[in-house]
Amino acid sequence: MTVLNIKNMVCPRCIEAVARIMEEHGLEVTSIKLGEVVLKDNLEESHLDPLSTSLSSGGFELLIEKNRKILNQLKSELIKMIHYDDELGTSAKISSRLSAKLGVDYSNLSKLFSEVEGLTIEKYMILQKVERIKELLVYNELSISEIAYKMNYSSSQHLSRQFKSITGFTPSEFKSSSSQRRKSLDEI
Repeated sequence: MTVLNIKNMVCPRCIEAVARIMEEHGLEVTSIKLGEVVLKDNLEESHLDPLSTSLSSGGFELLIEKNRKILNQLKSELIKMIHYDDELGTSAKISSRLSAKLGVDYSNLSKLFSEVEGLTIEKYMILQKVERIKELLVYNELSISEIAYKMNYSSSQHLSRQFKSITGFTPSEFKSSSSQRRKSLDEI
């Protein structure tokens, strides 16, 4: 069994693309999820370079270094929490969840993330939340208050201030704008 950590796997389509690449290389996948592929057999050293090249051509990166793996797992977990979980939870719950999931003390995760990425975990989370809010605004199914509740903001005013500080638009302005621009999750 081999566990591969892959950078830029941020959505269900990415999972499908990586699964196709694994199949093209004749690798039997046991499980696949955001940022991680588990292969049935051990991956031979001679297969790493061709696999890495194929993944790179698809916009992915095979992560070898331990710290990069941890960062990739951290980002994948945050994306999953913010974009795919129904209940986001408080910052304290998120930090505890991340530490438990990754088996690394949160202060070490925070330090590593800041050193490598050049921004804090909190700032990264805010950027991810803003992209999720954009998505929810475009769908036009929830009010600003409902989005604020869903995204664990203390109020719709708090959400609006933070959204405007990041995008330059209020949520209402963004919603009515004809040039609604969302970023792909791997651009954040």
